Amino acid sequence: MPDLEKLDTLQSVELAEGVEIRLRMAGPMPRAGAYLIDFLIRAAVLMIVGIGMAFAGVAVGGQVAGGLMLLAWFLLDWIYPVIFEAGKRGATPGKRAVGLRVVQSTGSPITFGQAVIRNFMRFVDGMPLFTYAFGITSCLASKRFQRLGDLAAGTVVVYDRIPSSPVTAAPPPMAPVPLPVGLTADETRALALFRERAGLWSEGRRVEIADQASALTGTTGLPGVSRLMAMAHWVQEKRD
Repeated sequence: MPDLEKLDTLQSVELAEGVEIRLRMAGPMPRAGAYLIDFLIRAAVLMIVGIGMAFAGVAVGGQVAGGLMLLAWFLLDWIYPVIFEAGKRGATPGKRAVGLRVVQSTGSPITFGQAVIRNFMRFVDGMPLFTYAFGITSCLASKRFQRLGDLAAGTVVVYDRIPSSPVTAAPPPMAPVPLPVGLTADETRALALFRERAGLWSEGRRVEIADQASALTGTTGLPGVSRLMAMAHWVQEKRD
C-alpha cells in the first residue's frame, strides 16, 4: 500500500492535548516562487535606495552614502523576512502572493526568536556557493519539507489558502471485496484514507495512487481504483 502521508502534502499533527490538526505542507517549488518574488521586491527597493544615495552622496559624502547603502542591504537581506514572518500574517509578501505562511510544527504562529533562527540559518541552507544545495536536500529528505533553518527553529511552511482544483466525483462504491492478504494497521489506515479522500482528487490522481497498490488489487488503471475502493468498503463494513 502507498503511504498517503508522503503522496499527499496534507499531514496530520497531533498536539499535546491529543487534538489532531491537519496542515498542508509546501514543497520546494512554491517556496522557490515565493523567494523569487521577495528577491525582486528587495532588489527593486535596493535600486531605489541606491538612486537616492547617489544624489545624497553629493551632500553627505560618498563614504556616508556607501555606509547607508550597506545598511539598507543588510536590513533587506536579513531583517526583511524576520519582521514579516514574525508578524501577524506569518509571511513575507512573496509567501503571501503564493498563499504560504510560516508556522510552528504544531500549527501555532512562530515567535520572533524562531523567525530569527530560520532566516539567519539561510546562510547555511544556501551552501555551497549559494546554490542552496543543503537547503533543497534537507527539504526533499524531510517529511514536512523542512530546510535546515526550519529544523533548527521548529517551523514548517504551509499553505495559507488551498488553491482550488478541479474535483470529480469519487467512483460509486461497489460490492465489498475482502482483502486477499492481511494488512498492517498503517496500511489499513492508508486504505481508509484513500476512500475518504478519493472525492477530493481528480480521476488521474486516483489512478496514480491506486496503481501503487497494484500488488494488492491485482490490476491497474480505473479497475484498480474500483477494486481498491471495494476493499476499503469491506474494511469499513468489518469495522462497523
